[in-house]
Amino acid sequence: MPKKNITLATRESPLALWQANWVRTELQKFYPDLKVTLLGLTTEGDKSLDVSLNKIGGKGLFVKELEEAILNGKADIAVHSMKDVPMTLPKGLIISAMCERFDPRDVFVSNDFETIKELPPYAVLGTSSLRRQSQLLSLYPHLKIENIRGNVNTRVSRLDKNEFAGLILAAAGLKRLGMEDRISSYLSLEESLPAAGQGVLGVECRENDFEIQELISVLNHNETERSVKAERAMCLKLGGGCQVPIAAYAKMQKDALELIGLVGSLDGRTLLKVSKTGNNPEELGLNVAQDLLAEGAGDILNAL
Repeated sequence: MPKKNITLATRESPLALWQANWVRTELQKFYPDLKVTLLGLTTEGDKSLDVSLNKIGGKGLFVKELEEAILNGKADIAVHSMKDVPMTLPKGLIISAMCERFDPRDVFVSNDFETIKELPPYAVLGTSSLRRQSQLLSLYPHLKIENIRGNVNTRVSRLDKNEFAGLILAAAGLKRLGMEDRISSYLSLEESLPAAGQGVLGVECRENDFEIQELISVLNHNETERSVKAERAMCLKLGGGCQVPIAAYAKMQKDALELIGLVGSLDGRTLLKVSKTGNNPEELGLNVAQDLLAEGAGDILNAL
């Protein structure tokens, strides 16, 4: 007999609450009698908005308080965007379910231009991601990239105040918030390879809570899980997440998993890209990382 009541820890941004409510709704489709209580928390990443994330500890600052709530028993599960989850989890916790991947692409948002190609020299483009900065400067070295933090609504409001000529955001976040009409154009995977886990919601729980693991297993999407495991294995070997210029994207191609990995310099002058296929996700991720290291990725990352 499954549990009747569980507590779900979530950040309190509009997007995080959308994600938490979506997971609650999906669980209740399978368990109509299940009561899912949301525990809203403010993370350190939500508080420190005036500093670049890579200078204060990376995106792990968005999950730490949620993970502590699970470990101390205040919550049973937490929902994260997988691109925000550090490559190494705290002892005693696991990602027990990865939901089917939504749109993994980055998008260009502007009030005056349809595409990035239209931006004039020295136009200011806002993004909080060094991964995006590296790839976009490689294609458009004449642009000026500036760091922008805050939730999606906050960033778009700053665009509307003419602080930026355009923004680069994740397609998934805008679509989930019903803001698809703000998208000026989509970036191809060749223009901007996503962060590991982009577009994927992960559900975290205690490693020894087998009842909860069984309960949330209905949300797991096998192909997505395999893809994200490959992406994260590559990043773990390279020693980086979203706050270094590393990109990774895997998907099934016929009978095998294909993983594309990228490491770039901050100025975009050097981009290393490797693509391989395989059947073992972790092994594939390791192999792509080793090829990138052989091409000089270590020197680029160490220079940061």
